[in-house]
Amino acid sequence: MKSKMWDEEKIQSFQTVLLDWYYQNKRNLPWRADTNPYKVWISEIMLQQTRVDTVIDYYYRFMEEFPTIKDLAKADEEKLLKVWQGLGYYSRARNLRVAARQIQEKFNGEFPDTVENIRSLKGIGPYTAGAIASISFGLPEPAIDGNVMRVISRLFGIEEDISKASTYKIFDQILRKIISRENPGDMNQALMEVGATVSTPSAKKCPEWLQPFCYACAHNAHDKFPVKTKKAKPKDVYYLAGVIENKEHEHLLIQRPENGLLARMWHYPLEEVSSEKYKELKQFWYKEDTNQITLDLVAEDMAPEIFSEWPVVWQKRHLGEVTHVFSHLKWHILIFYGRARSDFFPENSQWIEESSFSSVVFPKVQQKIIQQFHKTHKVGQDL
Repeated sequence: MKSKMWDEEKIQSFQTVLLDWYYQNKRNLPWRADTNPYKVWISEIMLQQTRVDTVIDYYYRFMEEFPTIKDLAKADEEKLLKVWQGLGYYSRARNLRVAARQIQEKFNGEFPDTVENIRSLKGIGPYTAGAIASISFGLPEPAIDGNVMRVISRLFGIEEDISKASTYKIFDQILRKIISRENPGDMNQALMEVGATVSTPSAKKCPEWLQPFCYACAHNAHDKFPVKTKKAKPKDVYYLAGVIENKEHEHLLIQRPENGLLARMWHYPLEEVSSEKYKELKQFWYKEDTNQITLDLVAEDMAPEIFSEWPVVWQKRHLGEVTHVFSHLKWHILIFYGRARSDFFPENSQWIEESSFSSVVFPKVQQKIIQQFHKTHKVGQDL
């Protein structure tokens, strides 16, 4: 740490200036309407890995469907995931329900008011616990997220890599010394707000009111902080997707396994292939001739070698591709359309009309496939 820890006078000055700025400039966000711990909890979980403007509508819908901890504890998983659909990281929603049941069973339905008990809830880590404890219960607990790390690293010139777990202790020690004992929740939110709106990743310097406290501004080194090792590039994975329709115009959907990525969610059949096979099919199975689109020109021996054991006749072209990035994986998906020659029922599957898709929980990647299918597919004659 380049800068020395501030004395009490400087800490008091910083608290005053920061909170004054916050009260005048804070965004009007729905979860800031009150300090109800349930509402704070839901908003903080939603805001993980997700933009504020995206979360707002989801927050309103979630609160309409599950206005209390008891309602969330009793929630049907399909309904819960449907409300969450599009936010991604679906384990967050499942953990919310588990934690709500913990609150019902262990804390008589009342949200716990100590850091230790808050941390005992499923899916709640140090940041979320600090946010709830400070905002809802007035406890001087730091809430350290990426925005706060960026602000504090610039204020104090912290050169340690924020991607390392050991560095967290440095931020925790600093924040415990400078946090307001009278308004800890407001101060945590103020620091988050500064990181989100003022001391952004691309900011070259702080506004004038913050400059007297900022090491990075004093040394013209704003872009040097925070120090962070670049994430490893997500691994590329290649899939072929089969949009398969039967004579009743129902689509075949497959449910994901009980555990793992996109657990228990529904999507079109996927088959993993090598990058070489993917690129070969992408290049040679694309036809500009619109006559190739209609089903009178399909043939089984022209199938793109996917789901070969199924009685499906494939269209003689692919329908384009979509990509989707997870935290550690990048899916590349080439889409094909086919018609079932007879009924068949793969394991963990169902046939469903498009008009009923709204009742099924789809991950974002499945929604992308559906959009691409509608964009490029033309229905030919029935088989």
